[in-house]
Amino acid sequence: MQINLLDRVRLGIAVFAAKTITSTIRTFKLGAASVLPGTIGKRLHPQILALLSQQIKYGTIIVAGTNGKTTTSLLLRGILEKDGWKVVHNEAGANLVNGLITTLLENTSLTGKLKADYGILEVDENVIPIVIPQLKPKYIIALNLFRDQLDRYGEVDTITYRWGKAIAELDGDTILVTNGDDPALAYLGQQLASGAKPKQVKYFGLSEPELYLDEIPHAVDSIYCPSCGTALEYKGVYLSHQGDFDCPKCSFTKSELSIDSKEWPQVLIGVYNKYNTLAAITTMESIGISKPIILDTISTFQAAFGRSEEVIYKGKKVRILLTKNPASMNETIRAVSQVNQSGGGSVSLMLLNDRTPDGTDVSWIWDVDTEKFVNAGGTIVVSGDRVYDMALRLEYSKIDPNSGAKIIVKENLKEAIDIAIELTSTTEILHIIPTYSAMLDVREILTGKKIL
Repeated sequence: MQINLLDRVRLGIAVFAAKTITSTIRTFKLGAASVLPGTIGKRLHPQILALLSQQIKYGTIIVAGTNGKTTTSLLLRGILEKDGWKVVHNEAGANLVNGLITTLLENTSLTGKLKADYGILEVDENVIPIVIPQLKPKYIIALNLFRDQLDRYGEVDTITYRWGKAIAELDGDTILVTNGDDPALAYLGQQLASGAKPKQVKYFGLSEPELYLDEIPHAVDSIYCPSCGTALEYKGVYLSHQGDFDCPKCSFTKSELSIDSKEWPQVLIGVYNKYNTLAAITTMESIGISKPIILDTISTFQAAFGRSEEVIYKGKKVRILLTKNPASMNETIRAVSQVNQSGGGSVSLMLLNDRTPDGTDVSWIWDVDTEKFVNAGGTIVVSGDRVYDMALRLEYSKIDPNSGAKIIVKENLKEAIDIAIELTSTTEILHIIPTYSAMLDVREILTGKKIL
């Protein structure tokens, strides 16, 4: 991309100021400097996001969705770097506009030049329409859409509409990689493929009926046809509203998937991580990365902090499984239940906070299907800012008040961790299921380090 002299001078000033701010913050340990430099840079040059991103040689890959952005982005980065490409990635997780700018600034020289082959940017679902015109991404990965943080965002169909409107304005070079098992996102892909500026669309999803849930969960968002509004008919569901569907009234149906899920392994545990893996594979195959490179990266993949991350604490194995909403908690307790049933664990620690990063409305826990998890037995230790809300939800899940899991309530987080560790045998894994801010708190205790 050619940048005129005036833009180059303004960009240089913005880069210098941002790097100075970054150095000052980190030198005096005032924070992670993951947002403020971008804020300063944008003030000094409002078009800085576009000017920087369009210098990326082969373009930007946007990773969007309610759940799974961090894991998918990390897998994409690992595959590309293993194949020898230089990548810029917002690994700190700052996925709003100023955080994206900060990531690019950190990889820019003092003269405003950014040298990278690919950009991998996980982007908050609500700012996708804002950043797409500036980033002009080569790939957009649409992982999923669930109800999330009720105090922040509107209905799923509103977000889908805004995504579609923004993507439709891009030129035909943009490739959409979307979840074919998610009715709203499958329909989005079909509409964009046949629109005024047709997009190339690739679909990922599962073709493994043995992974069907026994029933549709309560936390479903898109079980009605996005074309005509009729209730969809499902052969089966894999996760929330994601599954094999058809509309009995109109022609809308699940699109043909680009890859066969049975032919590929996955990173980490849980069906949700199978989807994350398939999204990354579909994108990498589209770029032209070889299958051996992809498989090698999957086999050596290390979890991001809090996303199936494993640590040793007081000689016991601990696995941290971040949850943010009904869909993610349903899948987390499903994965934990499978481990427990195989003898891999019997103790869980559930942490519920209601701080800004978590969403201040915690009523969503009543949409989580905790009944099977609680009535399977074992021990569940509960803590967090909203410890009694979580404990009450679990108690109400019991068929018989005198049976099911033993629920231990501890207001103090350190005490909760210690008792959970004490009750976990050396042959088992303690699963910790926290919301976001609780995950940060628990990691600080377990590792002795802050993330931010």
